[in-house]
Amino acid sequence: MSNAKERKHAKKMRNQPTNVTLFSGFAANRGVKHNGGGKPAQTQKEESRSGTLQQLETKVTRHSLLDPDASEQSSSKVMFRKKGGWKAGPEGTSQEIPKYITASTFAQARAAEISAMLRAVTQKSSNSMVFQTLPRHMRRRAMSHNVKRLPRRLLEIAQKEAEKAVHQKKKHSKNKCHKARRCHKNQVLEFNRRQKKNMWLETHIWHAKRFHMVKKWGYCLGERPTVKSHRACYRAMTNGCLLQDLSYYCCLELKGKEEEILKALSQMCSIDTGLTFAAVHCLSGKRQGSLMLYRANRYPREMLGPVTFIWKSERNPGDASESRQLWIWLHPTLKQDVLEEIKAVCQCVEPNKSTVCTPDPLLTPPQEKSQTELPDEKIGKKRKWKDDGENAKPVKKIIGDGTRDPHQPCSWVSPATCIVISDLTMEMNRYRLIGPLSHSILTEALKAASVHTEGEDTEKTPHCWWIETCKNPDNISLHHRQEAIFELLGGITSPAEIPAGTILGLTVGDPRINLPQKRSKALPDPEKCQDNEKVRQLLLEGVPVECTHSFIWNQAICKSVTENKISEQDLNRMRSELLVPGSQLVLGPQESKIPILLIHQPGKVTGEDRRGWGSGWDVLLPKGWGMAFWIPFIYRGARVGGLKEGLVHSQYKRSPNIPGDFPDCSAGIQFAKEQAKKLLEKYRRRPPAKRPNYVKLGTLAPFCCPWVQLTQDWESRVQAQEESSVSSSPNGGESDARRDEVPCAAIPEETVKLSVNEPREPEEAMDTKCQGQAGTERVGDQDAAESSAAATGGLLCVVRERKLLKQLSAWCGPSSGGSRAARQAPSRGQQDLTREACLSILGHFPRALVWVSLSLLRKGSPEPHTMICVPAKEDLLRLCQDQLYCGPQESKHSDPFKSKLLKQKEKKKMEKRQRRGSAAPEGLAGEDSTAGHEALTLGLWSGPLPAVTSHCSRVLLGFVTQGDFSMAVGCGEALGFVSLTGLLDMLSRQPAHERGLVLLRPPASLQYRFARIAIEV
Repeated sequence: MSNAKERKHAKKMRNQPTNVTLFSGFAANRGVKHNGGGKPAQTQKEESRSGTLQQLETKVTRHSLLDPDASEQSSSKVMFRKKGGWKAGPEGTSQEIPKYITASTFAQARAAEISAMLRAVTQKSSNSMVFQTLPRHMRRRAMSHNVKRLPRRLLEIAQKEAEKAVHQKKKHSKNKCHKARRCHKNQVLEFNRRQKKNMWLETHIWHAKRFHMVKKWGYCLGERPTVKSHRACYRAMTNGCLLQDLSYYCCLELKGKEEEILKALSQMCSIDTGLTFAAVHCLSGKRQGSLMLYRANRYPREMLGPVTFIWKSERNPGDASESRQLWIWLHPTLKQDVLEEIKAVCQCVEPNKSTVCTPDPLLTPPQEKSQTELPDEKIGKKRKWKDDGENAKPVKKIIGDGTRDPHQPCSWVSPATCIVISDLTMEMNRYRLIGPLSHSILTEALKAASVHTEGEDTEKTPHCWWIETCKNPDNISLHHRQEAIFELLGGITSPAEIPAGTILGLTVGDPRINLPQKRSKALPDPEKCQDNEKVRQLLLEGVPVECTHSFIWNQAICKSVTENKISEQDLNRMRSELLVPGSQLVLGPQESKIPILLIHQPGKVTGEDRRGWGSGWDVLLPKGWGMAFWIPFIYRGARVGGLKEGLVHSQYKRSPNIPGDFPDCSAGIQFAKEQAKKLLEKYRRRPPAKRPNYVKLGTLAPFCCPWVQLTQDWESRVQAQEESSVSSSPNGGESDARRDEVPCAAIPEETVKLSVNEPREPEEAMDTKCQGQAGTERVGDQDAAESSAAATGGLLCVVRERKLLKQLSAWCGPSSGGSRAARQAPSRGQQDLTREACLSILGHFPRALVWVSLSLLRKGSPEPHTMICVPAKEDLLRLCQDQLYCGPQESKHSDPFKSKLLKQKEKKKMEKRQRRGSAAPEGLAGEDSTAGHEALTLGLWSGPLPAVTSHCSRVLLGFVTQGDFSMAVGCGEALGFVSLTGLLDMLSRQPAHERGLVLLRPPASLQYRFARIAIEV
């Protein structure tokens, strides 16, 4: 037998039981013996071809004749004819056929073999299907779904296999055909089902076709366009218009007396950080305000987040009994904390059941089933438009809210203060237009609503509220004034010329009526600004208080506007009935009237360069009108951006992004945890040879920023420096006085009480460990860090006091005798950088961070988690000697965990070898014993972090949170936080003409690069 035949035979015999061996040559020869010399047909054919037949010689051994059992056992031992002659069977001994056998014993042995053969035939040993065991020429495609196509011997096995749940056919919906799935009712039900976990905005389907979608904060949001548009979006923000959908922002409404509202909210903000809810321009309803919210009476710690607010303008100024309305807009990650704190300070604990902002609940399965059942006369027919009069039921638009439970109350009332808090999230759409052409796009896409006259037919119009409004002459004159101001905006070249936060109320017509045939680009019209006096007054004073009034504050009117919206189908039908195709569609009194609110966004307001960049307008609309305004804006030349473009916009404005750039609030801590987890998973997916070894690069925390440990290390570092200077000082009296003024000891009593009584934030627990990289918990170290943090100054905070930030900004700049900053410093009342001034600052902010912007001196592009370091004296000296000097280079570090990893691998191999012969439970126990070592990852620091400030050759000062190449200034720019203690220490040690120079080093690089630090206020 050739090698190929042997392999074929072995493949055929692989599924046979070990105690049964079939061989065709032996069977043929055995047939010759038992048939008394007769030859089978196959043997005769082989003999006729070859002409010779080898005979089998049998010999009976002596012990077989004496022991019949032995002879019966030896009957199964046969000689196999293989290549090279006859050889022994499975047991390796020569086997001979006995002369006689015992029938009972022989039958039992054969019965066992037959049962084993049947078991091998009926049980499938491989993972393939039954029809795959057949030869290829016998297979049919129909066998995979129809078992009756198989041979009869395999039918029973195939039926058992088909009964398994894995092979069961998936149950499809009843509406299988494409036409039924595209039916409007079925589409609405399907969309509602897909929104149970993450809510959709009204522009979701438009975004889903053109954007990469992400699920964040309970919503499905567009992250970035599918086309390459990074530079195009920047050009739109600079020279054109960028459009964003911010409808996922949450709105909280407060109603009540002005004094009570201001008294309650004054506990959550501080005048040191800027304007409050009681600012004059904001309180009148003329401007939008922005501020930072804290927990009641906890400033400067326990921050809740940044918010913007709008007061409804007063109808009767000076009337103390008039109920006021306040809208607070905030990011969805901040909503729960802010809402609970506002309810606490306003004493609103009772839910108000008579509310109008209850979201529509999702349909239950029985309701869905009842809606999908159509009448018999409509089955199989086209769905045509039919006016059924009063019996017509509009399609239910389910617009919910992904940040609250639909069954929970959305309005609360206070019996003591009579303040009513309502959650208006998803009750309005909010669009943002950024860029100089936003004026032109707004004035071309939107037209003021036509005033209703008495002669017009009012029977068929559904907009009764507008008819009642037009009956008052004062309302008509106010509407004309708002229209005139709105038309003036079309001639102003940039929104940066308008006063920051200006509010304009307006009632507009349906923007779908004026939709152009082709997409065009709106440009400013200078003819609209011919009245120079009105334009000058608008640019200096802004919009008058009376013109900020809008009917969007009235929830009943907004509900009527949403319900009586003309559908796209009806509009298209009306256009098709026009005598001249493509002409202007005139609806008359049936045209919808939509109240909107225009809110000016100031853009870049900090620093001295590019003031007003990124300014624009926000448009507030009633719900249900999202796409009706979205498409007209795009047809006028607006380019749409997503979350990534919003991040770039805040980065170029040098303002912190929500929630990533707020490390002292719970939303920022949670964001940092999620980001670190994603980056760690991405890092572990790559093989060790294709990813950087952060341990050798000297990067302790490449995926998160350990802010708490950074501030702790700087406190201990400064304290150690003070103690060393005290011990080396010859004057003992002065040394004792200086020791009393150590920054770490100068902590107010209130701060210590706060840190002892209040529990630590989860951020500290996250930062004492290496962002989950080690996977092991050190309870003792964590408790020690917790107790030391409580004893030395409480929770982390970020400096937001305007006066202090201006002082730090002046100190960060280089001060030469002839510089402008040096000349203006005394006139501004700023102090010199002395030790006493630093101690007074650290006494109020013992453990704080400062928001800074960094600009690279030469090449380099910073990235998030880049380290901000203090340059050494030799670095500054070499930079003065060579202006082209890029920066020093960090030497490679040793990896102390590499040997541990090798030992861990060897231990795993040894345990694996030992488990091979052991039982399954013992093997599982062995796996559990090594579970703690599996978290050790090559290239990442394991266990608690050492001192982060002194781990490298250059002292660590802070971290970058946003960074990239800036197309606005043509070099790398970064934003981040530095330790206040470290910043003051660095500035006090640097020469006056070199203050503000720092070093930046990315996590995966050894090269330091020089950058200029600045604090913009």
